[in-house]
Amino acid sequence: MPIAAPTADELALLQDEAVRFTRELIRIDTTNFGGNDPETWGKGETEAAQYVVERLREVGLEPQVVESHPARPSVLVTMPGEDRERGGLILHGHLDVVPARAEDWSVDPFGAEIIDGMIHGRGAVDMKDMVGMILAVARHLARSGQAPPRDLMFAFFADEENASVWGAQWLVENHPELFDGMTEAISEVGGYSITLPEESTGEDVRAYLVQTAEKGLAWGRLRATGRAGHGSVPNDENAIVRLARAITAIDEHEFPIEYIASVRALFDGITEITGQGWDEQDIDRFLPLTGGARHFVAGTLRDSANLTMLESGYKVNVIPQTAEAGFDCRFLPGHQEELLALLDELTGEHVEVVVDHIGVAVDSPRESPLVDAMTAAVQAEDPGSKVLPYCLSAGTDNKPLSLLGIAGYGFAPLQLPADLDFAPLFHGVDERVPVDAVRFGARVLLRLVATC
Repeated sequence: MPIAAPTADELALLQDEAVRFTRELIRIDTTNFGGNDPETWGKGETEAAQYVVERLREVGLEPQVVESHPARPSVLVTMPGEDRERGGLILHGHLDVVPARAEDWSVDPFGAEIIDGMIHGRGAVDMKDMVGMILAVARHLARSGQAPPRDLMFAFFADEENASVWGAQWLVENHPELFDGMTEAISEVGGYSITLPEESTGEDVRAYLVQTAEKGLAWGRLRATGRAGHGSVPNDENAIVRLARAITAIDEHEFPIEYIASVRALFDGITEITGQGWDEQDIDRFLPLTGGARHFVAGTLRDSANLTMLESGYKVNVIPQTAEAGFDCRFLPGHQEELLALLDELTGEHVEVVVDHIGVAVDSPRESPLVDAMTAAVQAEDPGSKVLPYCLSAGTDNKPLSLLGIAGYGFAPLQLPADLDFAPLFHGVDERVPVDAVRFGARVLLRLVATC
């Protein structure tokens, strides 16, 4: 039985709380600098987790706090559904954010100021807006006293910006029982709108992109070895030179374009709306139609390997024995082994490929009752809109959850202005989200959990 529609006052409170929680969470500096040294971890994630716990307890919920480390708490709370036999749905977000250099921003990155209808601050889109929406929805359900159609888990994870090592990944590896009965999950970087010209009328139509797939990731180092020596003596076994050759080989490698099923479905959907067909041999002419999602979409056309860090040597007149370079590789679903084998081939015999972390690719069903429910929830709030699947070039906490067989989707619904270049806001300077988009998202999420 669907949850009853909210009254006008209840709906107003839901939206106001989503905005308030988003801003208050932004003001808690949860910067995650990465690394596995607890001495470098700040107290922000703990403060944010306490904030979430307090908001949930105010409405009678009793969340569970699970710590992988005292500075890495995650918060979980489950609401039993009417049909306990159905698989449960997880609504999850992460509490940490990437660093923000205040001198680069036009506003305080942790001020959560509202300027021109936008909430500004680190985490505004990644992803304290979604956390605010989830909190608001959970509180509404608790106040209503009505059971959702199926079990709902609200999860607030730590450490997502460090590949989930001490957050969702740790929970999956050490406490998989916490997710017993859960079969699907929704989280960030999906559900937002792009604006397209409708073929027959030329009128603008919004298409909401539901993330049904995401690339996998491999983080690690290239470790070159050679013969140490004096800087004045010729050396044909120089580790730095060997590393440089490996870097050049990777940089010059051209990964072929491959159109996976979710990408094809997105392009076909855009074509159906606009009448503008896409050409596999000239996709650059089509990509501008994807608007604010262009950067994400472009990143899903091929595998990638980027060199990100360098470390070698300790004195200018000493040839070092070793040299290292960090890499960040992203691979399409099904390409993990192929990409790692390619790295070995390109780097040569004197350079070892050391993989520090693998985040699996995600490829969830594009057609399912949950996708239908997400579509219906969006279209109820934005009649005439379309919903299309897409693949995300980055990663989310859906990766570790997928190891438990949980189908993950990106669905943080936001109705965005047509001219907003959305993708670069993630980890970008002056990160911001429209207030009205957060209010819209809270309404959509409530519709979803009421009918899912």
